[in-house]
Amino acid sequence: MTLIFGIPVQAFLGQLLIGLINGSFYALLSLGLAVIFGLLRVINFAHGAQYMLGAFAALLLLQYLGISYWAALLVAPLVVGLSGALVERTMLSRLYDLDPLYGLLFTFGLALTVEGTFRYFYGAAGQPYSVPPSLAGGTNLGFMFLPNYRGWVVVVSLVTCFGTWLLIEKTKLGAYLRAATENPVLVQAFGVNVPLLLTLTYALGAGLAAFAGVLAAPIYQVSPLMGTNLIIVVFAVVVVGGMGSILGAIVTGYMLGIAEGLTKVFYPEASNIVIFVIMAVVLLLRPAGLFGKDA
Repeated sequence: MTLIFGIPVQAFLGQLLIGLINGSFYALLSLGLAVIFGLLRVINFAHGAQYMLGAFAALLLLQYLGISYWAALLVAPLVVGLSGALVERTMLSRLYDLDPLYGLLFTFGLALTVEGTFRYFYGAAGQPYSVPPSLAGGTNLGFMFLPNYRGWVVVVSLVTCFGTWLLIEKTKLGAYLRAATENPVLVQAFGVNVPLLLTLTYALGAGLAAFAGVLAAPIYQVSPLMGTNLIIVVFAVVVVGGMGSILGAIVTGYMLGIAEGLTKVFYPEASNIVIFVIMAVVLLLRPAGLFGKDA
């Protein structure tokens, strides 16, 4: 039997894969949080609820309209993104001139309201969502058996994360978004609709959370509490990466997912707290985060 650090290679690589899969969700969700905080300076506590809404949208679209997983990957983020745009335009935008604490409290209350509503109608128990037939089964890699759907999640997460980074950091639209955050009056003087840009930014962050929710639906059961169970970890990822750093959110999401997976191999008892231990160490050594800018 082949061993790595005294651990059977199959167990080691299996946990590495689980860590990479978890990291894919951490990266996608922390990316949405980083986009919203970096451009709007809003700590979006409703992000977990928007993740849950994406999963439920996929489930309900299938149950009532017969819309497949592939269509739900497009429709669910669009629906949740539009609902996010409505929330931003009608309520959240009124809080931009106030202390950031008001935005946090508002989104926290919004998350409790959304999750409470879904829990009232669907209960706390999870509901299954089937893997699409084209991604069922797995592939034998020789050293381990890779479920096709989990491999798909890792690939599409990587593409989405770095595609979003390129959009914000390397395109004209991204330049407008960043400029509107730094100096909205000047950007508006050039004829740019700044309120619309801010609304689109929040909608993009909500849509990314919903996209992660659709990806998660076939792996984890669809439950009103699925966002609550994940959002604290995702906030830790964002803090370690650096608040508002988009690249930091992506890289740190994968890094901490893998660290969590490997901890389950070498010291399982610490797997539930390793991310928070890393966060504490990073904050002590570099309070701005690994990719954040020092004040």
